[in-house]
Amino acid sequence: MKAETRDAAHLWDMREFARQSHRLVRRIAFARLQKDAVRRLALERALELLGEAARRVSSAFQVAHPEIDWRAIVGQRNVIAHAYGEISHRRLYDAARDRVPGLVASLDRLLGKD
Repeated sequence: MKAETRDAAHLWDMREFARQSHRLVRRIAFARLQKDAVRRLALERALELLGEAARRVSSAFQVAHPEIDWRAIVGQRNVIAHAYGEISHRRLYDAARDRVPGLVASLDRLLGKD
């Protein structure tokens, strides 16, 4: 498979997991997330998979598209996947609610969906 095709597949995965993470928190207060273990775990998993897909995007593509904060996305994945300390659900909630919509818009542009 060509690098462009692989990158497009990983971008599509990123967009889907980003959209899922946003759907989990867009209409709820943080207090509700704190009380809902299933939703918290789903949010963790969606953001972990978002980061995993970002990690697989080629370095050349990442360098060509600095508008996406690849390092932060992959870094967040590493924290979740390897449990570096306690996971801050507040940070995950804020990221999914506030930053993910912009990421989805950027990914839509890159995928020609805007």
